[in-house]
Amino acid sequence: MLTRNFTMFFYLKKRSNFTEGEHSIYARLTLNGERIEISTSRKCESEKWNPKKGRKNGTREDAKILNAYLDTLQFRIYEIYRQAVESDIELTAEMLKNRINGVTDKSRLILEIFQSHNEKMAKLVGSDFALGTLGRYQTTFDHTQAFIKWKYKASDLSIQELDFNFISEFEFWLKTVRKIGHNTTMKYLANFKKIVIICVKQGWLTRDPFLAFKMTIRDVNRNALTAVELQNISNKTFDNERLDQVRDIFLFCCYTGLAYADVFKLKSSEIIDGIDGEKWLSIKRQKTDTPSRIPILPMAMIVLDKYKDHPKCLAKGSLLPVLTNQKMNSYLKEIGDVCGVNKPITFHLARHTFATTVTLTNGVPLESVSKMLGHRNIKTTQQYAKIVDKKISDDMAKLKEILVN
Repeated sequence: MLTRNFTMFFYLKKRSNFTEGEHSIYARLTLNGERIEISTSRKCESEKWNPKKGRKNGTREDAKILNAYLDTLQFRIYEIYRQAVESDIELTAEMLKNRINGVTDKSRLILEIFQSHNEKMAKLVGSDFALGTLGRYQTTFDHTQAFIKWKYKASDLSIQELDFNFISEFEFWLKTVRKIGHNTTMKYLANFKKIVIICVKQGWLTRDPFLAFKMTIRDVNRNALTAVELQNISNKTFDNERLDQVRDIFLFCCYTGLAYADVFKLKSSEIIDGIDGEKWLSIKRQKTDTPSRIPILPMAMIVLDKYKDHPKCLAKGSLLPVLTNQKMNSYLKEIGDVCGVNKPITFHLARHTFATTVTLTNGVPLESVSKMLGHRNIKTTQQYAKIVDKKISDDMAKLKEILVN
């Protein structure tokens, strides 16, 4: 691998109109087609130089000393290149020359690199990245910028300042100053780590400051409505029209698994005829830009039919009159109190309810639930889809029958 992409040899660099006496010895390095020359700060007579070997001829002490020096220099150059290869650094010929000469690479700034990354990502939204992904990296950038200003009283910082202490202090700041939970903090740090890895691979950083930092995600008890709670909300009659609408849209998500961002932009063109001849939803998830196909259950269809002629839906071309996420969650809290639900109700609870109470509890395979939720990895679905006691009871009942027979 070394000799395929990198070659070097020593030669005499003769000055014009100079034929006798000593000439300077240079090392010519070629890396991925790029050529550079480095002075060895040594000289040799042209008549005593062996161009094939790149060494001085003879057995005298001066020849031995010069050749030993060139051997040591060659070993050091190859060692610098080897270390770069093993570190997966995208080394350039100029960077290699600087390292050999002991010159520090040009100082680069954290936020400058981060902003460049986000600008490139923005141009790839719709092809390689979802808009939501860009949003999360932009939020991470904003947090990083605020942290640097808070901690270092600076508008930006050299990447040479990135070390274990920087990462630890950043974590502490996110949790205490920004009041962000542990798992969300880890997600922001994971986004920031991508920027750090870019610096390492480019050779701007010689060591990953995240190396000794443990990024652990804590298990979260993801609540869902029980079948009884879901039924109580469904049966409740509301005199307030706004509460009635919010309840209906919440129920629609309980029976489709859609997140707020997806139901907010839902249009009639996303209702298709499924393989079974029934109506299905066919969407691309706002968060991950992954496709999701969901058969529309009767309860969800009742909600769609109820609002098909709603003035707001007709004006916006949407399927449901969805309010802002903040207002929806505010009304849901009131709905939960009225219906006697003793757990925090947010819009995302509907997604958990679909995964557990509506689907998994009733025997829908995890793989199918994962597809409908639009997850890229089934492990993500497992986090949402906590197997409830009823499912465990049903499974054990089947086991008992097998054992008895």
